[in-house]
Amino acid sequence: MVRPHLPLNALRAFEAAARHLSFTRAAIELCVTQTAISHQVKLLEQKLGVELFRRLPRGLMITEDGLTLLPTLRDSFDRMADILQRFEDGHLRDVLTVGAVGTFAVGWLLPRLEAFQAHYPFIDIRLSTNNNRVDIAAEGLDYAIRFGNGAWHDIEAEELLEAPHSALCIPEIARQLAAPQDVASQPLLRSYRADEWSEWFDAAGVAPPKIRGIVFDSSVLMIEAALQGLGVALAPPLMFSRQLSSGALEQPFPVYVSKGCYWLTRLKSRAVTPAMATFSAWLKEEARQNRVP
Repeated sequence: MVRPHLPLNALRAFEAAARHLSFTRAAIELCVTQTAISHQVKLLEQKLGVELFRRLPRGLMITEDGLTLLPTLRDSFDRMADILQRFEDGHLRDVLTVGAVGTFAVGWLLPRLEAFQAHYPFIDIRLSTNNNRVDIAAEGLDYAIRFGNGAWHDIEAEELLEAPHSALCIPEIARQLAAPQDVASQPLLRSYRADEWSEWFDAAGVAPPKIRGIVFDSSVLMIEAALQGLGVALAPPLMFSRQLSSGALEQPFPVYVSKGCYWLTRLKSRAVTPAMATFSAWLKEEARQNRVP
């Protein structure tokens, strides 16, 4: 593509003035004089043959033509700034965008990210969390770590970990539970998957009670409720190993129910970058070493 001459100084002056709606503040940002900003904007207006600002007694008002031009320039300058910031000590830093179920992010991934960054210092991870509802394309994600059965339309999914659920509670409540049937006497904290507690009681060989209790959309929030003594949570012990190791939580019975696995997923149409391949290999090896026997 043959590009016409781009008046970069004029475009930059206009973009800064449009953000601030002030030649003075734009001049301060760009370390030039107000006159220089005004001159560059005037040159751009002459080149385009349109008026970009209406000069008011106190500031500027951007015109419709200016509003049409601004989003493209703002995005372009932001992208240029972003790529320049990724160069460090002679290296180009790769950016990897990852979305993860909050339980996995807090309970499993975060404690391991320091080691990843130590081994791969030029890969910057941008991590967001969700409640297992994610749109990889719309959110611009390279990977999404989600919980389920691995069957998602147009999605490449690799199994990471099975994380069976079990009853978890504070020690004060655990001391009141001599047998699995005693759990039924406590408030049962649960997720939107209504059959989980019934399956746990079946696995324990106990007739399930009528399930009532607070419904949570996140195991992290559910465990916080359990830590505050609000009841017994049904959550994956693997994701809350720190609370179990510290004694803040206890797992009173070795009874488990499996509701799915954690998966590393990406769009099938998404080409795998070197940073994605590095992260995938590292994550799968970490998962292999921590897989439940």
